[in-house]
Amino acid sequence: MQNSSAPAAVTMRAAFYVTLLLTLAFKFWLAAALPMTGDEAYFIYWGVYPDYGFYDHPPMIGWILALLLHLSRAEWVLRLPVILLPALMALAMLQYLRSEDESRAYVAALAFLLLPANVWNVLITTDTPLVLFTFLSALCFAGALRRQSQMLYAASGALLGLAFLSKYFAVLTGFAYLVFVLSLPVARRNWRGLAIVVAAALPFAAFNAWWNYENCWANLMFNVYNRHDDAGWSLKTPLLFALSLLYMLSPVALYQFWRGRIESAPRLADPRTRFFMLAWIAPLVVFALLSPVKQIGLHWLLSFVPFFFIAAALVLSAGQLKKSVFFLSAVSAIHLAAIVGASLLPIETWKGSRIYDGIVFHVKTAELLQRLEPYAGNYEFSADGFSPAVTASYASGRYFFVFGTASSHARHDDVLTDFRKLEGKNILVLRKNPPNPADYSPYFGKVEIRQFELYGAAFYLVLGQGFDYPKYRERVLRPLRDRYYRIPSYLPRGHCYFCERYFPDEPCPSR
Repeated sequence: MQNSSAPAAVTMRAAFYVTLLLTLAFKFWLAAALPMTGDEAYFIYWGVYPDYGFYDHPPMIGWILALLLHLSRAEWVLRLPVILLPALMALAMLQYLRSEDESRAYVAALAFLLLPANVWNVLITTDTPLVLFTFLSALCFAGALRRQSQMLYAASGALLGLAFLSKYFAVLTGFAYLVFVLSLPVARRNWRGLAIVVAAALPFAAFNAWWNYENCWANLMFNVYNRHDDAGWSLKTPLLFALSLLYMLSPVALYQFWRGRIESAPRLADPRTRFFMLAWIAPLVVFALLSPVKQIGLHWLLSFVPFFFIAAALVLSAGQLKKSVFFLSAVSAIHLAAIVGASLLPIETWKGSRIYDGIVFHVKTAELLQRLEPYAGNYEFSADGFSPAVTASYASGRYFFVFGTASSHARHDDVLTDFRKLEGKNILVLRKNPPNPADYSPYFGKVEIRQFELYGAAFYLVLGQGFDYPKYRERVLRPLRDRYYRIPSYLPRGHCYFCERYFPDEPCPSR
């Protein structure tokens, strides 16, 4: 391939670095200004109490946040990985592609930077390390294809293992590797290289399996069984998945791929081009097959987006890529204007919204917590759900546990809270919606309900005196055990914190 003209490369280089600096500046501002979300606070508390694993997912994000918490509890510090990640990936993408065509490399990296999710997303989640390690694993795999390097195959596998310790979606990248090998002519299939990748990743999977064996198989229970209560056939979820694809990729480039599919087919003979095409197509085909029965989260696609833009740089021309840059610039500009505009409005602007109480809760958390100060010392603090509990915990530095059944998500509080130690104590339950006294009176000698308003939003306090642990164990904890800790009979029985803590004479139920 011939290099583009020098003037075009200079222009695109300037555009890339200006965009890089502007998007970083915006994200640092947004990360400092945006209140911590419930999901982020939940993961932060994994870092507050680091362990070898956590209820929902493998431990990587908790380990990263544990390190960052040694620096600061400031929002922008804890969000540093996700602030910097798109910029670092764009630079790596640029370095990887520039040997082919410098101008095209800058345009592809610029389009990736301008993707709306890369412009506004400052929320640190389990996807952050997953995206990083998946991306690095794929670059090593592509390098191994070119150099036939066993060391690079091993590095790809180790990085895939680190991605697995971030989130189980790493398996889909491994699936893409398999699909790529199968797509090659039989004589060119490098099964040895793929075996090295698998062998290097297996110790990380084994580590996670050991933790699960010792902890109720919590990750497997959540990801395979407990989180899918809403699963079922739907015509709506495939449509939502299609819209997610259009949002998370470039519709312009998608159209160009489709329109030029015949002309570009010979380029797929190049192993690297074929690999990066399959690296994003294979996982998204799996999601497409799941979409009729399961809503596919927008963030589920993040790991595979970089491969789309690398493939675009290898298949499309610089002129075609520039059309994506113009489109994504316009869409991101709309996002920026909306975010800045919303930040200038008074909080009461959203008073008519059904989520107004949640907005007040997260934006004015410090003021809300001041209303609880008169009860400090006399009551143990809790909330009726995981999101308000961890949000209040992060803002106050004092752990709020979860009282009641809550949901199938974010049940790591089951690990942290021991209700046996609360016997006879007074408990305050913070709520955003009106409580039913009958839901609390069986577990306390006396229950009082109090209400207060903050910026026009109503909040409620349940003040329970003399907690009755035996009744709570039978009416709340036993049903929770039977619902969320029914371990499949095909799994070997190890330890389970929930069953052993509350029902030491009864094994966990089987499914």
